Amino acid sequence: MLDSLITSKTRIKLLMKFFLNPGTRAYLRSLADEFGESTNSVRVELNRLSEAGLLESADEGRTKVYRANTTHPLFPEVQRIVAKTVGLDRLVEQVVSRLGNVELAFITGDYAKGKDSGLIDLVLVGEIDTAYTQSLVPKLEALIDRKIRHLILKHAEFEKLKPRFQSEPILVVWANGSGRF
Repeated sequence: MLDSLITSKTRIKLLMKFFLNPGTRAYLRSLADEFGESTNSVRVELNRLSEAGLLESADEGRTKVYRANTTHPLFPEVQRIVAKTVGLDRLVEQVVSRLGNVELAFITGDYAKGKDSGLIDLVLVGEIDTAYTQSLVPKLEALIDRKIRHLILKHAEFEKLKPRFQSEPILVVWANGSGRF
């Protein structure tokens, strides 16, 4: 969807990197390496997004570090567009509404880091219908054109593993009451 609106593949990668997980910080060379692009093409797009106010940069020594400008008036809208492009909006609607008592749903791995690898690592916490989840996942994969690897945890299991999840990037897509991080 975004590729029909935005012709620069590098700009799309940058938007996904910074807007899927707004806490992401990165510098030019690391982005160029990650995307397999020249530093010049990444620099051009970083400059465009910075000039538009969508990205902020700060000097750390001799390195300029970029991050999403969460105070920009369009930040929530751009974030929703990026999430829709990945299919997270449909994933959440389909999963949460039909699986039982979902306390918390979050994404870890590449997508939480802002990388579109084609594999979504989804963690579901609560009293969840495992059999229904197994039947729903292939349908969701077809809907969003990405593979989904899921982990279902009861609340007590999640509490034991919580420190481990807190040490890596996550993207919370659903929180219901006590299921908040």
